[in-house]
Amino acid sequence: MTRMNTKVDVVRQEVDDASLAQRVHAGDAAAFELLMRRYNQRLYRLARSMLRDAAEAEDAVQDAYLAAYQSMGAFRGEASLATWLSRVVVNQCLARLRRQARRDNIVPMVPLGGPGEEEGHAMPADDKDRPDRALVRAELRAVLERKLDELPEAFRTVFVLRSVEELSVEETARTLNLPEATVRSRHFRARSMLRESLAQDIDVAERDVFSFAGERCDRIVANVLKKLDSRS
Repeated sequence: MTRMNTKVDVVRQEVDDASLAQRVHAGDAAAFELLMRRYNQRLYRLARSMLRDAAEAEDAVQDAYLAAYQSMGAFRGEASLATWLSRVVVNQCLARLRRQARRDNIVPMVPLGGPGEEEGHAMPADDKDRPDRALVRAELRAVLERKLDELPEAFRTVFVLRSVEELSVEETARTLNLPEATVRSRHFRARSMLRESLAQDIDVAERDVFSFAGERCDRIVANVLKKLDSRS
């Protein structure tokens, strides 16, 4: 990946969405790798929130990238590239959920509609960075991830986009094809349900849930590029 990373460094210079999409559509491999590394964390967190399984989320993101690569010519810039890619991921996840539901002969408890507020209380930086606090944060993050997995899908996905990825109400509504009022109400309800069991400690961990390690990022990029090479 060394040669490819060198090319990515060249492409990385403040490339806007439209230019990046055009380069990917033209077959620029370095631009495509930059696109993946730029949006990997958001897309993985979105997939993870919907599928509740890390391996399934990785697979869904990879499939979404392949679908996006094939359809990049359809990107018109009417929404941001991140929103456009998020919709592709949502569609991939919904397809996986439908297949799983058919296999298990069940219907998801709360289906997600679509094509798919209050402020937290931050801890002082010197306190957050103490080793003992880091351990507590890691433990709380694990608890929060488990609690999130227990939420109905519609609330879980909105919470991840709003509180974890810190998307605006408008961006979240566009991503999930929901009314802004629905996004607000689901986000408020999700936070309320979580706070009932986590109380004040939720604000310590929520920015770090579903952490996206560099190894996972590299694995997704490598797997997608390998699949593209095999198609050539």
